[in-house]
Amino acid sequence: MSLYAVLKYIHVLSAIAAFGANITYALWLTRAEKNPEALPFALRTVKIMDDWIANPAYILLFPTGWWLASLAGWPLTTPWILTALILYGVLSIVGLAIYSPTLKKQIVLAESAGPTAPEYKKVSFRSNAIGVALNIIVLIVIYLMVVKPNLWG
Repeated sequence: MSLYAVLKYIHVLSAIAAFGANITYALWLTRAEKNPEALPFALRTVKIMDDWIANPAYILLFPTGWWLASLAGWPLTTPWILTALILYGVLSIVGLAIYSPTLKKQIVLAESAGPTAPEYKKVSFRSNAIGVALNIIVLIVIYLMVVKPNLWG
């Protein structure tokens, strides 16, 4: 098996693990909000999945993608690659700087104030909105990686 095939396999598995974990968060949280006693557990589980599955997989996507592009002879300035890299940067910054701290705050509020508290509801709405936006960005990046559209030029 070639190095390219091994890297592509790792790259695709990382994308599946990252997005696969993320896409389950809505189900975890929707079900848990119907059972307030389970909400802190579900939120902590989402945080664990984010920290130990999704984020490491997202991190692994960058070096494997760069190496794949290098082996294939695709410059990083290729429009679909450049667009995906910019979106990946946005995804990383928003995920680490906004989503993760919001999720931590949501956990604290779920455990202290409870899910009916106005502050919890506000943070929960923000967390959900950020999560949806991030998942849309991920779907766009996946589209770019799979279809490799001719965007300009």
